[in-house]
Amino acid sequence: MNSLDERISHSETRIFKAVFPNTTNHYDTLFGGTAMHMMDEAAFICATRFSRKKMVTVSTDKIDFTKPIPQGTIVELVAQVEAVGRTSCTVKVEIFMEDMYSFKRERVVVGKFALVAIGENKKPIPILD
Repeated sequence: MNSLDERISHSETRIFKAVFPNTTNHYDTLFGGTAMHMMDEAAFICATRFSRKKMVTVSTDKIDFTKPIPQGTIVELVAQVEAVGRTSCTVKVEIFMEDMYSFKRERVVVGKFALVAIGENKKPIPILD
């Protein structure tokens, strides 16, 4: 990779999922915890693609749920590195909701995740070589 910007661009991660009944609550909307799990996974994949190191989540920032995500919709998770430190990076994850049978699409969840690169001894190591 030539530059940090190129590395960030190439590590952007997009995951699509259908919202099935086994992921919903008694209101037939996506469980918040399930959404957070999917976001953490997207952040982890993005950070790993960026660093090509072993990464672990160390914190999350405020996660905003602006609208419920009903069963039978498609969600797209978009994760992108937003900041890079010596041993860590911050990944912004957005969830977009799409109706299966129209072109309606809107951002419904956004949050930030901090991940740290770790070595064999599970201690932080530099994220960039």
